[in-house]
Amino acid sequence: MAFVDLETKPCLFCAETIQARAVKCRYCGEFLNSEKAKALQAEAEAKANPDAEVSEEGEDEETEVDDGILFAGRPSLWGMASQVVKCLIILVLAGCLVKFPLEEVLKRYPELRLTANEALAIGHYRVLAGLAIAALAVLKLAIGILKLKMIYYEVSDDRIEWSRGVLDRRVDNIDMFRVIDLKMRRSLLDCIFGVGSVALITTDKTDPEFEFEKVRDCRDLYDIIKKASLEADRKTGVVHLE
Repeated sequence: MAFVDLETKPCLFCAETIQARAVKCRYCGEFLNSEKAKALQAEAEAKANPDAEVSEEGEDEETEVDDGILFAGRPSLWGMASQVVKCLIILVLAGCLVKFPLEEVLKRYPELRLTANEALAIGHYRVLAGLAIAALAVLKLAIGILKLKMIYYEVSDDRIEWSRGVLDRRVDNIDMFRVIDLKMRRSLLDCIFGVGSVALITTDKTDPEFEFEKVRDCRDLYDIIKKASLEADRKTGVVHLE
C-alpha cells in the first residue's frame, strides 16, 4: 500500500491546513488567488522580514536624493601640472646647490683669504640651504594638492554648490537662474588627459565669475549647466539683457 505525502499550507483567511495546490479553502470558502489573498500574503511577508522593507525604503530615499544631483566631482590633479613643473625645477636647483662644491671654488681666489674652517662652514650651510629649499618646495606642492582635492563641486537643477578649505571649510552656491554665459576651455594636453575647465559668468555679486577647474567629463558638465540654466530661466521668468 503506497502513501502519498501531500504538501500543505495554512489558509490565509482561516488558518486551517489545506493542500499547497489549493485555489479555494474548503473550510472558509475563500479563493486564495484573489487580490485580497495576495494583499494578505504581502502583508505577512512584510511582517516576517521587516529589515528588508526598511532597506528598500532606504534605497528608494537614497535614489531620490541622488537623482537631484546632476554632476558631482573634484578637480583633477592635472590642474597642478604647472606647480609640479616649478617644484621639479626648484628641486633640480636645490640638488645642484647641495652637490656643487662652492667652497672649493672660493678657495681658488686668494684675495678672499678663506680659512679651512670657513670653507667647512660654507659647505655645511650650502647643504642645509639646498635641503631646506627642496623641503619647502615639496611642502608647498603638497599643500597645493591638498587644497585642490578639498574642493568639491555639486550641480543640481536649481543651484551650483562648491565647498573648499582644509581647516576652515566654506560652502557657497550660485542659483542656476543667475548664470548668464558659460565657456569651456581645453588645451591639447587637457584633451589628452580627459579634463577641462568650464567658466561661468553670473549675476551673483559674490562670484560674478566662477570656474570649474580641470574637471573630468567637462563636456557633460557644460551641457548640464547650459540646459539647467535655460530651464531655471524659464521657470523663474528671468530674462538676461545684453
